[in-house]
Amino acid sequence: MSIRLDQIVNMPAFAPYYANPPARYRNVKFQFVDFRADVSAVERVLPECFEPDEDGYCVAIGLTVPWSDNYGPFEESVLVVGCRFEGQPGFFAPIAFLNSTNSIPAGREIYGTPKVSAEISVSMDGQQMVTDTRRGGTSIFSIRTTMSQEATAADFPDLSPSWRLKVIPRADGPGADVCQLIDGGPVMQDVTVHDRRKGEGVVEFHSDSTYDLSDFTPCEYLGARFLEMDYTEGYGRIVRDFLREAAGE
Repeated sequence: MSIRLDQIVNMPAFAPYYANPPARYRNVKFQFVDFRADVSAVERVLPECFEPDEDGYCVAIGLTVPWSDNYGPFEESVLVVGCRFEGQPGFFAPIAFLNSTNSIPAGREIYGTPKVSAEISVSMDGQQMVTDTRRGGTSIFSIRTTMSQEATAADFPDLSPSWRLKVIPRADGPGADVCQLIDGGPVMQDVTVHDRRKGEGVVEFHSDSTYDLSDFTPCEYLGARFLEMDYTEGYGRIVRDFLREAAGE
C-alpha cells in the first residue's frame, strides 16, 4: 500500500528526516549580549517588509543544547535585530548558525529560521561562557560573557514578536513558492528555569565571504544575561502569507 499524501510530513516520505513538533529540550544554557549597532547594518539584513529600529538595538545569542529528543545535542549562535512590521515593534533573526544536521532543515522548513551550518564551540568556566562560531576554520562570530550577579525574570527583555520570514523557492523557475511571515514567539512552551544571571559581555564579528556580519561591530554595550532552562518547542504562528495575499486568496 502506498503512502497517503496527507500522512507525509517531510521527506523522505517513507522515513521523514526529522520529527514534527513538539520537541523537548533539557538544561539548555543561553547567553545574551545586548548591544547597539549602526542602523545601516541592521537595514542591510532586513527584508523590505520590516523597518529597522532607530536605535540599532541587537542581541547576540549563544547556546548549547546537551539534550533534545528530536535533534540530539548541538550548539547554536544567533543574531537578533530590533525592527518594526507595519508599525508594530518586534525582533527579526537574520541568521542562525548551528552545528546540527537534522535541526537545520527542520528549523528552516517548519519555522523559516535562517539556519546555516557552521563549526561552533561553547565553553563554560565558572561564571564565564564563550560561544565561538567558525566557518572554514576561521572565527566569524564570537560571544563572551561573565555573569557575576543574580538575576530575575524582570532582567530579561521580552524578545517577541520573534519574526522569521519563511521562504521556499519554486521548482519550475526563479522566485518563491512560499513566503510567509512567522511569529516564533508561541513556539517556546512548558518552560522550567534552573538559573538566571546577569553581567557583562562582548561580541566580535569578522568578515566572511558569504555571511559577513562585520558591520555589526557594537557601537555600545547594554549588558549581558545567562539562562539555563528546560522547555518544549511547539508550533509558531503565520502572521502573513504574502504570496497568497498577492494572488487575492
